[in-house]
Amino acid sequence: MTELLHETEERHGPYEASAPEHHWWDWYAAYMVARENGRTPDEASDDAARHMEALLN
Repeated sequence: MTELLHETEERHGPYEASAPEHHWWDWYAAYMVARENGRTPDEASDDAARHMEALLN
């Protein structure tokens, strides 16, 4: 779990830099679920971004 949390933190950085104000845990949760379901880091980042877009709109 520690490794996944660290990876999630690193992958969240680029999203955080350009995203509207949001709760980081929403992105983290979507990313971590995607990774635990076998998605690659890039796919999980895309999934988390889509989740946030739906959540914020």
